[in-house]
Amino acid sequence: MALSANVSIIPNPSECQIKPGYFKLTSQTVIVADEPLRPIAELWCKTLNTAMGFDLKILPAADQQKGIMNLQIQPDMKELGKEGYLLQVAPEQVRLQACDQAGIFYGLITIKQLLAPEIFSRGRASHIDWTIQCLEIQDRPRFNWRGMHLDVCRHFMPIEFVKKYIDLIALHKMNIFHWHLTDDQGWRIEIKKYPKLTEIGGWRKETLIGPMRKQPREFDATPHGGFYTQEEIRDVVEYARRRFVTIVPEIEMPGHTQAAIAAYPELGTTGLPTETLTYWGGCEQILNAEESTVRFMQDVLEGVLDLFPGPYIHIGADEVNKQPWKDSPQVQARMKELALDNEEQLQSWFVRQMDTFLTERGRRLIGWDEILEGGLAPGATVMSWRGMEGGLAAAKSGHDVVMAPCLYTYFDYYQADPDIEPLAIGGFTPLEKVYSFDPIPEGLSPDQARHILGAQGQVWTEYISTPDKVEYMALPRMSALAEVVWSRQKKKDFSEFQSRLLTHMKRLKYWGVNFRQPE
Repeated sequence: MALSANVSIIPNPSECQIKPGYFKLTSQTVIVADEPLRPIAELWCKTLNTAMGFDLKILPAADQQKGIMNLQIQPDMKELGKEGYLLQVAPEQVRLQACDQAGIFYGLITIKQLLAPEIFSRGRASHIDWTIQCLEIQDRPRFNWRGMHLDVCRHFMPIEFVKKYIDLIALHKMNIFHWHLTDDQGWRIEIKKYPKLTEIGGWRKETLIGPMRKQPREFDATPHGGFYTQEEIRDVVEYARRRFVTIVPEIEMPGHTQAAIAAYPELGTTGLPTETLTYWGGCEQILNAEESTVRFMQDVLEGVLDLFPGPYIHIGADEVNKQPWKDSPQVQARMKELALDNEEQLQSWFVRQMDTFLTERGRRLIGWDEILEGGLAPGATVMSWRGMEGGLAAAKSGHDVVMAPCLYTYFDYYQADPDIEPLAIGGFTPLEKVYSFDPIPEGLSPDQARHILGAQGQVWTEYISTPDKVEYMALPRMSALAEVVWSRQKKKDFSEFQSRLLTHMKRLKYWGVNFRQPE
């Protein structure tokens, strides 16, 4: 049945049955939660207290039968998966059940969305009745990988905003934060063994102004940079963990490494000094293939593994400019030593070194779809960005895939008429196009389709210099993608989504999010 005016949940739940009446949250409401669920309940309550002006009590049990919210782990509810939940709202009681803590967390997000949008206010929202529509929801995600990416290399983003971005991811029941930490224009992660990576590679002397193809190039003559200390990163990882968001760090190699080569020129193909790149586009520098360089990057990964406990480590491996390899006698000699016929095979060899390294340490390598070139490493997962074809090929060969095709999921692309929108890198990805995306392409058998883990949205920041601009470009397209990866395909209806989005944008406005207002 159609949802009532009081029910505007994004992403759309699997099943929702509206019932008569309301449950009212008051200062007398008690949340009943066993000790394992208490941290989740406390975090949720903390997000409500400012707007409501009162604290909810959390107890392991309650004698009263009215005015309670009962949170329960039910191990036998395995049909809903770890992230699914059953929510039953009656006038006197709310019951939220799941077989895992993640399901309880997502159920609480749904409950928050059932309250008036003012619940997202950053100050006291007086004269509001905090009522919840009576209903029954049975919900679970379509995909396990529901992600958002953020590039902090082209433009550095403060740690406070990174946390807000994670909160936005969690609000949309997404569970992956792909943190793009190294590139030609900046190295953003502290590696204690190699301090020059941030001392030198973390900064560039100036930044390109205007379109990247405009000649002659113009620059702002203003140094730009920054990096995250290991202490800050550990804090962000824990912040994300409490919100059931796994961080996938990206350390680019063997291309997009000019910032690293600026710090340690011996990593490059010439050994000559260079500088952190100041403009966008393809890089002129690339790592060499010496054992010492492989060990250097594996040392970096060792430090990354210590900071990020998640199963996946992203090594990029996209847009590799192979001309420096072709021009280097040292690299050509190395290829002969390794019995490799061409530079594509050398790229594959480099990726395999990292795949073996990560596999031996219980982690999984993921890279952009260029890792298919020259042969795919045995344990690699492919992130398909140049369309669906790379993901299709990888899934057919038995490899896991995350779909991230630029035509649907690049949120640095224009979302409306370029003549009236802020300068962007190009492309055109309006809201309806994002919503129309299906991560499972035609041509896969059911067994092959199971290798499609999910999808994610990308926010590259060449022309996105501030947190406000990130929010403007990401939202509400993030909201549309959240429904793509959570809701069942047969339930998708763009017009109905737009109706729910009106309420959702009120939430974002109260929260202080600088989203773009759709037409």
